[in-house]
Amino acid sequence: MFLDDFDFDLPKSAIALRPASPRDSARLLVVKPGGSQPLVQETVRALPELLLPGDVLVLNNTKVLPAELKGIRRRREADAPSVAISLTLFERLPNEDWKAFALPGRRLRAGDVLIFGECAAQMTLQVRAKEEGGAVIIGPHDGCSVEAVMMAHGRMPLPPYIGGARPSDRQDRDDYQTVYAEREGAVAAPTAGLHFTAELLQRLASRDIDAVHCTLHVGPGTFLPVKHDIADCHELHSEWCEITQEAADTINKARAGGGRVVAVGTTSIRVLETAAKRDGTVGAFAGHTRLFIKPGYRFRSADLLLTNFHLPKSTLFMLVCAFSGTSLMKSAYAHALVSGYRFYSYGDACLLYPSEVSTR
Repeated sequence: MFLDDFDFDLPKSAIALRPASPRDSARLLVVKPGGSQPLVQETVRALPELLLPGDVLVLNNTKVLPAELKGIRRRREADAPSVAISLTLFERLPNEDWKAFALPGRRLRAGDVLIFGECAAQMTLQVRAKEEGGAVIIGPHDGCSVEAVMMAHGRMPLPPYIGGARPSDRQDRDDYQTVYAEREGAVAAPTAGLHFTAELLQRLASRDIDAVHCTLHVGPGTFLPVKHDIADCHELHSEWCEITQEAADTINKARAGGGRVVAVGTTSIRVLETAAKRDGTVGAFAGHTRLFIKPGYRFRSADLLLTNFHLPKSTLFMLVCAFSGTSLMKSAYAHALVSGYRFYSYGDACLLYPSEVSTR
């Protein structure tokens, strides 16, 4: 299986730079392998009518941190220049330190003090150490915690295809967060969930469509390109996830009663599949996952997948190809491009049914 098998032309003009407003007005492409109408155009607002009473949604309740910081390295000597530094914090450590990617990382060393903000609003952090692979360890300094600096001076770490086109701003603090975000720890949003509003969730509940939460703290690896020509050689970064016994029991009860499990986002389906047993039931799980889902994978836990439109040659496009079939997904994406659908994190969505060969 080669990386080029998952390539397609995606013009930059198709990448959404702002979300639909209201959120549930986004377009929704329903993809049904083997159906008489394999591609049907809807909107996210129609989701309660597209699902059935007894179905259960699985939502990732991770909360995105304003983890992108821009500051300067304090002068080491009185006559030395200060250096502009960008940080993307991505992992909280047990001792209040954080791991971060830094640019330019080569200009940092242990003991350096980093300054954020202007004049009376200035706050500082300190470089504790540098690690192999380009990460640095950042810790509190002069009474300032890393979290406090993020809240005061951080910006949402928008994906490169958005952040490269415009800077993040205050509006992104709301836009790049699901309405049910609860557990801080992600550096990227579970973007399928961005389409939900409180009203939409109420309408789903009134139709006897339940919703449970899982957690997967999306890490920086979600932005990294696949560099191997052979897709099987790629390895995902480890990400922490959890699903409680209560959520697992609700999922298993719904499925036993004939309801369908609807994974909201590729993060949710990776949690479900990490926690799934051989018989297709889901158990409680808390720990790290590196599950890489690509064509040939047999899904055990989910019956439908709600997700956004992903980038070519990405692990996320490989996942949706594994779920609904590569040929059909390429056709669906081609149809979406011709029809003006908006791609990526702030873009439109699709509701995927599984192909016959993708499930257990």
